[in-house]
Amino acid sequence: MKNTILLITIGLLLFAYGANAQLVNSDNKYQRPLNEVLKEIEQRYDVQIRFSEKDIAGLVLNYADWRLRPDLEETLRNVLAPFDLVANLDEKSGAYKVEEFRYHRKTVAEAKEFLNYLSGLYSNKEEWEARRAELKSCLPSGVRLDKAPASPGTKPILTKIRKMDGYTIQNIALEILPGVYACGSIYRPAKIKGKIPVVLCPNGHFGDGRYNQDVQKRCAGLARMGAMSISYDLFGWGESGLQFDMKYHRKALANTIQALNSIRLLDYLLSFDYVDSDRVGITGGSGGGSHTMLISAIDDRINVSVPVVMMSAIHYGGCPCESGNPIHLCSGGTNNVEIAGLFAPKPQLIVSDGGDWTANVPELEFPFLKRIYSFYGSDAVVENVHLPNEKHDYGPSKRIAMYHFMAKYLKLDESKVFDKAGNLDESTITVEKDNDLKVFGDNGEKLPVNALTDFKKLEAMFQ
Repeated sequence: MKNTILLITIGLLLFAYGANAQLVNSDNKYQRPLNEVLKEIEQRYDVQIRFSEKDIAGLVLNYADWRLRPDLEETLRNVLAPFDLVANLDEKSGAYKVEEFRYHRKTVAEAKEFLNYLSGLYSNKEEWEARRAELKSCLPSGVRLDKAPASPGTKPILTKIRKMDGYTIQNIALEILPGVYACGSIYRPAKIKGKIPVVLCPNGHFGDGRYNQDVQKRCAGLARMGAMSISYDLFGWGESGLQFDMKYHRKALANTIQALNSIRLLDYLLSFDYVDSDRVGITGGSGGGSHTMLISAIDDRINVSVPVVMMSAIHYGGCPCESGNPIHLCSGGTNNVEIAGLFAPKPQLIVSDGGDWTANVPELEFPFLKRIYSFYGSDAVVENVHLPNEKHDYGPSKRIAMYHFMAKYLKLDESKVFDKAGNLDESTITVEKDNDLKVFGDNGEKLPVNALTDFKKLEAMFQ
């Protein structure tokens, strides 16, 4: 009997000790495993939260229950922020997905709030001009252009000119820094009469880079219409990859080098006596769209800008080549919509679609941009072509919109890419093979002897 009582007593004591060990109070900072908290949130708010048990294994949240609020979104922020995690809503499924914090992304609600904040900073042209001056002063240093060494001033490496139907193509490698080459292809009208405009075509992250058929068609189409256009590699892509491995494309310095590529290639193109320096355009899609907005804001020589499938208040460009430098932290914080506003009052076309982060442009971002343009009166030109049923690309519909806009403001001949019925006709354009567009040979055998291949030495140039 005594042994039975003893065993019962010991059992009760062990149970009490175990229960006490599980108590959640200030002694242990109200700690609870994160996966347990997320599961409770699912039940309490009747939502689905997707997360990887493996990714959050071992994560323990301090003061867990004290972070819960009546509002679900606020609760998720409170619970996940200590771990640099966020919960993004999937509009289609209605579920929340737990992911690492992405500095370049905002929710639609956060985007609205930030645009409202920016709107409150200026209510007229004078106030906007003061803000504009701050941003235009900050952006070049933000992208580290103020640290860039002087141009080597060497002559570009040029291939033979290839004659096509209504245009020509010539590949170029321009030494923008000692041993660092920007490679691209220049498209010119077959016959040059008088002064002609220039259009920069920075590349985005579409497959095949500047060898992509949509890129080739766009540049050739502009040349047939009467402009000299140029497409050029992303840093670490295409022939740039002969010098610097693609892994360095995801370094912040890629943002700097790509900006320098545009500026110094434009320096070269404007040196031709047949080029009209008052008719300079720029257009790119996706990451090239980010670059279009940035260069349009920095380089006052640009007269017409067409960023495609990129202007958004919810996404600033996830690649460091777009947002790796603190350009979006300028003047207390900005975004690509306000950066696009720096181009006002000059002609700008925003092309958006329903299949990516530009889906909200007509209702969210474009009214903000249009308000900035309104400060300049009737002479200011900003338009939006929204393609709700299309996805993220620079396909025919996007090119149609761009061709019309460039033709109007750069005085180009639309009949060279549209038939008599007004339909797009790019049938006369030749899509070349990758090797045809290369400067340094099929496998880089013509790479200059002085070509820099050490990324650390490139970084040192900006220190």
